[in-house]
Amino acid sequence: MQLNPAEISELIKSRIQGLSSDADIRNQGTVVSVTDGIVRVHGLSDVMQGEMLEFPATAAGVATFGLALNLERDSVGAVILGEYEHISEGDTVKCTGRILEVPVGPELIGRVVNALGQPIDGKGPINAKMTDVIEKVAPGVIARKSVDQPMQTGLKSIDSMVPVGRGQRELIIGDRQTGKTAVAIDAIINQKGQNMTCVYVAIGQKASSIKNVVRALEQSGAMAYTIVVAASASESAAMQYVSAYSGCTMGEYFRDRGEDALIVYDDLSKQAVAYRQVSLLLRRPPGREAYPGDVFYLHSRLLERAARVNADYVEHFTKGAVKGKTGSLTALPIIETQAGDVSAFVPTNVISITDGQIFLETSLFNAGIRPAINAGISVSRVGSSAQTKVIKGQSGGIRTD
Repeated sequence: MQLNPAEISELIKSRIQGLSSDADIRNQGTVVSVTDGIVRVHGLSDVMQGEMLEFPATAAGVATFGLALNLERDSVGAVILGEYEHISEGDTVKCTGRILEVPVGPELIGRVVNALGQPIDGKGPINAKMTDVIEKVAPGVIARKSVDQPMQTGLKSIDSMVPVGRGQRELIIGDRQTGKTAVAIDAIINQKGQNMTCVYVAIGQKASSIKNVVRALEQSGAMAYTIVVAASASESAAMQYVSAYSGCTMGEYFRDRGEDALIVYDDLSKQAVAYRQVSLLLRRPPGREAYPGDVFYLHSRLLERAARVNADYVEHFTKGAVKGKTGSLTALPIIETQAGDVSAFVPTNVISITDGQIFLETSLFNAGIRPAINAGISVSRVGSSAQTKVIKGQSGGIRTD
């Protein structure tokens, strides 16, 4: 075999001309310590607050991501979203340049997903065409529209005395085992045929309780328009903290396109406890009841995203594809009290953020009054303007009677 010098030189020239000089520069750091799902990383100088960090994959090849929360002078405090047992000191951590995102869209309807939007119901992958960030700024004052359309819960005591409107935030508060979840599930089931997409976010619940809720929704045909986001008690505090924002983003997809959506947070007390755990492990200074200083902002930035937006907002968001339609996201957050103490830190915070509360009492529940609503301290601040004339006329004197 005889070598042709001309061919070899031409080959070398073509390789040199086609050589790419673009360098793939990625900011990376090193794990300094791992404690209960909290990782301290040294060297990530350009990381953003809330950015996704890429950690080494598990033995099964599953990608592991974290969330940058503490940006300090010489290190970054991050929470691991998922398994962290395989992460050890000295591992390499890479920046992704992306804020945490979850899949959104109609493809999620009828499915049970975790806090990251990954399916956990064994029905195969979700081929969502879009993703969206979990942390978003709530619509401004100009983009909002007054609440004047009813959101019927199907419970006469609520629809008459403490009515809920589309785009309202109505708190369901009470001790354990007083029927808080039952009220919320009834509200979801009653949306059948109402053109309302529902999102049920289970935070820190027992896996068996979540299964019972999904079964009840399936038996009533409500899963046909419902998304279930589950962060059970066995999952990490970071997943429980993130799940509420993930569910809100999934609901906002429909609101921003001129549709109506309902979201249930069951419950925000457990989300606050999970956030307290994460904050204390990140060595943030504790405040009242050991909660961090920004626990009010934790819930206010979440619940302010539930709103009724005007037609201009929808038209601008969809770039003219949807005209003349308003959208709404109605929120039913649930708070569990201890021995009926509504003056505790988290209950008072959420009461001040929401547009009213439905207070459920243990004594009424034990007396066989279901739903066990205390009409004296239950109130709806904006729902009365959303009542239909028939219901308003029929229910005028119920509360005083």
